[in-house]
Amino acid sequence: MKNFKYIILGAVLVLGSASCKKWLAVNADPDNPNNQSVQVQNRLPWIEHFYQYTAGVTNYRTSCQSGVYYTNSGNPNTFSTTWQCTNANSTTSYQTWFVEVSSNLVDMYNSAKKIGAYHYMAAADVFHALGYMEMLDLYGEMPYTQAGTGNPSPKPDDGKTIFNGCMAKLNEAISLLAKTQETGAPSLASGDLWSGGDLGKWTKMCWGLKARYMLKLSKKTDLYNADSILYCLSQGPQSNADNIVGPGFNNSTVTDYLYGDPVVTNGNFDYAAYGSSARISQYYYNLLTNMRGAGVIDPRMSKIVPAYMTGIQLDGSGKVASYTWTRSIGVDSYGPSARLVKGGATSIVTPVYAAANKNIKYTINDATDLANFIADQAAAGRPYTVNGNTVTVTYKAGSIYINSTNYVYAGDTVYVNLRSSAIATSGIPAQGQNDVNWYPSVDAFNAGAIASTGSFQVRPVSDQEILTYHEMNFIKAEVYMRKGDVANAYTAYTAAIQAHMDMMQAKLTSWAGTYGLTNPDMTPMNSGDVSAYISSTAVAPAGSLTMSDIMLQKYLAMGCSIENWNDMRRFNFSAGNVGSFGVVYPGYQRGPLFTGTAQLTGAGPTDVRYWMRRWALPPTYEINYNSVNTLALNPHATDPNIWSMPVWWDCATDDEYYGYLKK
Repeated sequence: MKNFKYIILGAVLVLGSASCKKWLAVNADPDNPNNQSVQVQNRLPWIEHFYQYTAGVTNYRTSCQSGVYYTNSGNPNTFSTTWQCTNANSTTSYQTWFVEVSSNLVDMYNSAKKIGAYHYMAAADVFHALGYMEMLDLYGEMPYTQAGTGNPSPKPDDGKTIFNGCMAKLNEAISLLAKTQETGAPSLASGDLWSGGDLGKWTKMCWGLKARYMLKLSKKTDLYNADSILYCLSQGPQSNADNIVGPGFNNSTVTDYLYGDPVVTNGNFDYAAYGSSARISQYYYNLLTNMRGAGVIDPRMSKIVPAYMTGIQLDGSGKVASYTWTRSIGVDSYGPSARLVKGGATSIVTPVYAAANKNIKYTINDATDLANFIADQAAAGRPYTVNGNTVTVTYKAGSIYINSTNYVYAGDTVYVNLRSSAIATSGIPAQGQNDVNWYPSVDAFNAGAIASTGSFQVRPVSDQEILTYHEMNFIKAEVYMRKGDVANAYTAYTAAIQAHMDMMQAKLTSWAGTYGLTNPDMTPMNSGDVSAYISSTAVAPAGSLTMSDIMLQKYLAMGCSIENWNDMRRFNFSAGNVGSFGVVYPGYQRGPLFTGTAQLTGAGPTDVRYWMRRWALPPTYEINYNSVNTLALNPHATDPNIWSMPVWWDCATDDEYYGYLKK
């Protein structure tokens, strides 16, 4: 009960004092609280919030797999860099889903059914589909039909069963949303944080999710149905006004009872930008700066790729008087990866702030490295002295620098981390709600020295994108391309790019008068730059559109999303062996720090087992405690190379899929 009171307190803080009485009245009988008497309108917003949490960790870790992010954190680095996948990545998505979301769905559905609150029954169905489809995407097989029944050792179901069950839930949700609720049933608006109870948007979300899920079947000639997907799209979101997003806030220090993270922030922030480990990859950076080899800087780049202050000069009171914004570069782990090869897979170092002049001595035995290092100091205008192979550099007060005597690390300030600050996490009490920049220390904050402006999707106040109009248009473009209708594919492709630009611009405009006062990356893009980009060769001209053009623009727009990894699996990553589409994700490949030979056992890119295609099941919950049931369905669940076994929708036939499940 202690934890449950804690959750409701957080809800009050989110929704404001005007709603306090409504949200405090959690149980029908407050003197005898129990799980069955929780009001459905009080349960739904916490299902929405905690779904964002489980989706956030999933989005972040799969974005490391798909090449959007690099991280120097050990476990997810096995996704972003070495591909030596570790089971330590497996638990959080599973735990947050089953403990914080799934455990509430049956109760909310049954409670809503008793009072004729059909729209809450529909909401339970939608979250059932969202969560269990995510579990299928990640793990392949999972307790499903026996999940949430109270059985401590539920039998898992295969991927086909889970997929069909999720689709059935969406169909029921559409029917329930069309019904008039019984008299006295609470309106959906009284508990819906995502869309204020807009039944039309919920219905469109259901159709959009059906389109997304049906697209997963693109390898299955017996099940893939282009016209059915197009019909679902015609019933789904028709403009950015139909987008479903989870709002993020920075107005509370209340933290989650399970993991201790802020309860009001964007779920992506809680993993990608809460700490200092994540950075933009070179692969993603190249798409923002050189899409289609056009050499055109995407206007979204400066809103997605973080910047930091360089050349800082302090005034007499120790405040920043002048500086230059310097944009991050990407961390290369797929190409030559020169920096990581020298220092190690996780060796990128987080900078600190110099409150006073700081001298660091570097010993550099390699003559070429020594000459290059000296040239770098001269170019940066830093004072330095040379004594043989020892270089002493002075980092002036106000500098953001790397506090290490290893010269290999000294230039790591160019890899700006994604970190953003919330009042619950910054550790700087004076940093207010409207300043979400990252300052490395209290001294840096007091001076006004910003070490990261953050990234569009992963700030605490960012919207968490659940289902968007631009995604629907990208799906439409792909489906038409598969049909050979290039003209309609092109129309959808350009509409998708414009929709994403418009969505970003609207959010940036809403931020400008508050967060934008201290953070230029939270102000609108130049409208002329947007128009110029749309008409540039970075966007494929009519008549030259390829599937790679569609999917790379989708990849860029989706960013921190599991859907990029899902799409890459459908196209076999960069193998180039799906249909006549060629290599859809050029440049995505194992890098020189690859060590995942035990996990990814395929002989080459066209071998299915060459790529990361699922996650291992959580070792404690489904292996240690439920191994008999788990291994009965998939005897390979504990094999080191389970990571390369395709899930059901990633197989062309049922025979292929069930063949993997044999001993």
